[in-house]
Amino acid sequence: MNKVRWGVLSTAKIGVKKVIPAMQQGAYCEISAIASRNLDHAQTVARQLGIASAYGSYDELLADPAIDAVYIPLPNHLHVPWSIKALEAGKHVLCEKPVGLSVAEAEQLLAAARSHPHLKIMEAFMYRFHPQWLRARELVSDGRIGSLQTIDSFFSYYNDDPGNIRNMSDIGGGALMDIGCYSLSLARFIFASEPQRVFGNMELDPEFKIDRLTSGILEFARGTSTFTCSTQMAPYQRVNILGSTGRIEIEIPFNAPPDQPCRIWHQHDGGIDEIVFDLCDQYTIQGDLISRAILDDSEVPTPLQDAVANMQLLEAIIRSAKSGAWTDLEPAD
Repeated sequence: MNKVRWGVLSTAKIGVKKVIPAMQQGAYCEISAIASRNLDHAQTVARQLGIASAYGSYDELLADPAIDAVYIPLPNHLHVPWSIKALEAGKHVLCEKPVGLSVAEAEQLLAAARSHPHLKIMEAFMYRFHPQWLRARELVSDGRIGSLQTIDSFFSYYNDDPGNIRNMSDIGGGALMDIGCYSLSLARFIFASEPQRVFGNMELDPEFKIDRLTSGILEFARGTSTFTCSTQMAPYQRVNILGSTGRIEIEIPFNAPPDQPCRIWHQHDGGIDEIVFDLCDQYTIQGDLISRAILDDSEVPTPLQDAVANMQLLEAIIRSAKSGAWTDLEPAD
């Protein structure tokens, strides 16, 4: 077998518009099936995307012996239940971020994964695999900005649709869960460590009861990271990584477009270098990396313990925002 046969649980927009077409371009991915709670809809999407099989329930897809792995772009509150069902059905799993709604859920999934050690499972933080982030991390680790001091990230969009799942508080909506999780993940990725304590501030939507604006500070042993995320603000994203002698600015850090070159700027003693990257699709790269791990029976690029650690940080920000005080972090298992 030189390709992993993937099934997709749900016809969510991110899957249909971004992830599935990208994975179909991969060297090691084959999208073989898609499932929806509505069979007609699943069949329509399957025809549009050239997918061989369509199912009217997620359980039917999981029962298909021809499927090796599943991609799960379901709403946040369904991530852990269906990831566990997939593992129990003998399928490898790529689950959208955030991995769950709480640390308890994330740890439940980790326990399930440990009981199926022959199966691969990974949280889908695709940004980490884009060459711009690999170069940024390399520049930092090589001391090209001096000693890392602080990171600042901003991610926002405007969405006030009451029917959108991102505006439903009981199923994991809100800015922090949807896009703030990137800021927490990237800080840990670049510092290559976990923060010691955090401070968070939230503004809740009076109707939706979700956080529409969240800001925070992460304190690491050797620096800080600040972030702001919002679901009711002008669309914008940017990351700045600052050291004692230099700086890295990432122009489109999260939704890196597959159809135009991405740029970062490296400021140093000799000036500012603009680094331009060839066209690539971070979802294709992600799909191929986990598929290779499945085919080679090797470790996935981002272990599930990382998802648990990010969930701990998300919870800590929420506790801090509620208490108005700094919150200490405990190491993840």
